Amino acid sequence: MKNIFKFFGTILTLVLAASLSGCLAEDELQSADVGLHVKVFFPTKVVKGQPMTINGSGFSDVTEIVFPDGAEGIVVTDFQIVSNEMIRVNAPSGISAEGGKIILRTEAGEQVESPLPLTLGKTAISGYSAVEGEVIAGGSQMTIYGTDLEFVNKIEMLDEDSNPVFIEDKLFNRKGTDHIIFTVPRKVFEGEFEGKVYTIDNRTFKMPLLAYEPAADDGYWETVENVIWENPDPAGYGEISWNGTYRFGLEGTDVNNECITTLPAESWDIIKNGTFRLQFAATAAQLRITTGWWSTTWTGNDIMAGDERIVDNGDGTYYIEINFAGDPIVDLLDDQHLLFTGGGYTPLELYTEEEVFVPGGGTPTEVVLWEGEAIADDWGNQPTILSDAGLELVDAGATAGQTLYFYFEPLDAAWQVKIVEGHWGPEYACICSEGNDNGGEFTVYDLAGNGGKYGLELTQEILDAALTQQWWGGAFLLNGDNIKCTKVTLL
Repeated sequence: MKNIFKFFGTILTLVLAASLSGCLAEDELQSADVGLHVKVFFPTKVVKGQPMTINGSGFSDVTEIVFPDGAEGIVVTDFQIVSNEMIRVNAPSGISAEGGKIILRTEAGEQVESPLPLTLGKTAISGYSAVEGEVIAGGSQMTIYGTDLEFVNKIEMLDEDSNPVFIEDKLFNRKGTDHIIFTVPRKVFEGEFEGKVYTIDNRTFKMPLLAYEPAADDGYWETVENVIWENPDPAGYGEISWNGTYRFGLEGTDVNNECITTLPAESWDIIKNGTFRLQFAATAAQLRITTGWWSTTWTGNDIMAGDERIVDNGDGTYYIEINFAGDPIVDLLDDQHLLFTGGGYTPLELYTEEEVFVPGGGTPTEVVLWEGEAIADDWGNQPTILSDAGLELVDAGATAGQTLYFYFEPLDAAWQVKIVEGHWGPEYACICSEGNDNGGEFTVYDLAGNGGKYGLELTQEILDAALTQQWWGGAFLLNGDNIKCTKVTLL
């Protein structure tokens, strides 16, 4: 009997080994010869002119992208091949309301279609938090309600001199695709007017006729952090190493006790439909933000150290801003949970930030935008300060008229420094120590007598340059000798 069991055990082992070898060989063959393939595209709902990213493989030979129009398709040849795995393209006009698959073609005639269909969006506004005739104070928040509001890209209002002023989408507080919260400019026009709402596909909506009044001067803005989750034991839970430790779910859905924590419905709604941040400590982070089933990854790719979306806090920690709107992952989170995995980083906190205006006196708060060590020395070492496109200014709700303070430490009694737009644009300040003005090129500045800091008024021109100049460099650049910057604040 023992010999019979040994015989069948041997046969079973051989069959399983052969089967496994076959599977491995097939998997290796598939991974080695993927060819032209669309893995995912983002966003999956678009309007005309919507920037899109397509991820997959074999893209270097793609010559045409075909969008669904209910007939032969719309052929697009104007797109950017970022790499063999990524294409950037703007959605064309004429996409059918029914949507459909995207097709990629090569000059050799090879073609492949997307696994998921593209759908066409259409913004509709159903109402506002203020009704016609209501008085709105500058600095207060308003809400727009409707559907497909992710395509709203700016709001037009009037400044104190009755000139148009635009609130760009980067300043919106989005809580999903059905409502947008924005802040009315503090120095808004005093009187009645109809604001305007614009979308990516050049549609315009009129706001109600409202009476506006500028904000009182005796107040200040303050950044408030709303913590969703804080790591109770970073050392104990440890650094991520392709494991499932940092898994989050909605309360009542973790039946197998797999989550590090579950979140109440209000917090979970922010995770799914709003904008939040992951703060983490890192050595060489590779972030994979996916479902607990490892089925769908946000944006379709891992996010590597050095990615422009990762912001350095200057203290060994970093953050990345996350918004799942329009990504396939959002429809899976309730059932499959949210997982932060990858390698080389430790999640510390999930949180949101908002700017709150504190009226009536008090002491204005200096908001720290950056801390670290940036040395301008020998006119050759020229560090940039604040991130490209001024993300820190956006996060702090910076407005023209506020003051930026640059904290400096001289490395020698003779020092000079120029504060320059971060892409070698205009010079905003040229200051130096006593006896080093180069015949009037620099302004002698008593650094010690001014508390070790230099105040730069944030004009609209400086703010616009910081928010719109991007792709390399930073918001500001320091060029000089024997000087170190340690901190930048906003007051």
